[in-house]
Amino acid sequence: MRKKSSTPNRGFRVADQIQRDLTALIARELKDPRVGMVTIQAVEVTPDYAHAKVFFSVLLGDPNECEIALNQAAGFLRNGLFKRLMIHTVPTLHFQFDRTTERAADMNALIAKAVSSRAQDD
Repeated sequence: MRKKSSTPNRGFRVADQIQRDLTALIARELKDPRVGMVTIQAVEVTPDYAHAKVFFSVLLGDPNECEIALNQAAGFLRNGLFKRLMIHTVPTLHFQFDRTTERAADMNALIAKAVSSRAQDD
């Protein structure tokens, strides 16, 4: 039988700390020119802390190229996390471009178009 964790939100706290530390590591220590202005949107950690999906968005640069660069630098970033985090297992990082902001902008444009066409009809 599986023992219940005494801190049920530990996974969320670890993911939040990984998000903060990765933001600092990418901004200060990652020197890859393919990685532009990156914002870490969210981190999802598996229950055994073996893997972490890191969702990011990019202000400048090509998102696909940035994703490739971040996945290539995952070992370097994991090593930096290992030095900062006080947990037994530091997860393997998997970066994915987060298209949520693009979809939100598209939805806002559709809504604005519908509102303007409705105002013209009235």
